[in-house]
Amino acid sequence: MPRGTTGGTPQVLLAHHLKQLKLPTVLREYDKVARECARDGVDHPRYLLRLIELELIDRERRTVERRIKAARFPAVKSFDTFDFTAIPTLNKMLVLELARCEFILRRENVIALGNSGTGKTHAALALGLAACQKGFTVAFTTAAALVHQLMEARDERRLLKLQRDLQAVKLLIVDELGYVPLSPTGAELLFEVFSQRYERGSTIVTSNLPFEDWTSVLHSERLTGALLDRLTHHVHILTMNGDSYRLKQSSGSCRSSASDKRAEQKQATADAVDPNTGEISAT
Repeated sequence: MPRGTTGGTPQVLLAHHLKQLKLPTVLREYDKVARECARDGVDHPRYLLRLIELELIDRERRTVERRIKAARFPAVKSFDTFDFTAIPTLNKMLVLELARCEFILRRENVIALGNSGTGKTHAALALGLAACQKGFTVAFTTAAALVHQLMEARDERRLLKLQRDLQAVKLLIVDELGYVPLSPTGAELLFEVFSQRYERGSTIVTSNLPFEDWTSVLHSERLTGALLDRLTHHVHILTMNGDSYRLKQSSGSCRSSASDKRAEQKQATADAVDPNTGEISAT
């Protein structure tokens, strides 16, 4: 250190340099790790290795968080909370294989088909989260929202930029195709998105309609045929027909509330009975 440096200056300079180098974890942990290494007799290279490993782990965590934020998921969900037993038609082994995200490297698509409330969006969100954790860029949207965004961009003369942005994403998730009928113009713009991503990027689509009913949403047999031709060329189909999760949970909640109410009434009656006479006492 330069002559005349005070005792506190090294720490101040170190903090400044670590901030300049964008090493916040090293700045936060170096003193604590130094004490641990001194206590355990760890040499300087291993001390440095521990610090750098902590920085790398924390940096990857922050990067994943940024990808998740950029994906704009409506909720962050994983397969840890997915009830596979509720959807017997779903191929669990295929889903877990897809969660490894190798299909994204192969630029393959995933289509989840099934009636409302069977976990299609949950599965799509979980695959999107897995992709973020594996280092892929992800974008989530509903079909209706995407069409609205495309039409707005067309009107504002920035459609080409939006299309390029959508094409660059490694995994595009389009949820709820079929819930809202699209205008002919909207259907054509949506087709362009899928067409531009064909064999260039992976797309996940969820729909409550079987393929033969997609024409009712897109209003054109020709367009529907061309769209399915591109989406299903390299595709994994998840069949998710079954009872609605939400309906089950709602029914279970109602049954639980009714059961609790009956139990309370039974207890109130028991409390009102005179133990000596066996009659209900007046209140």
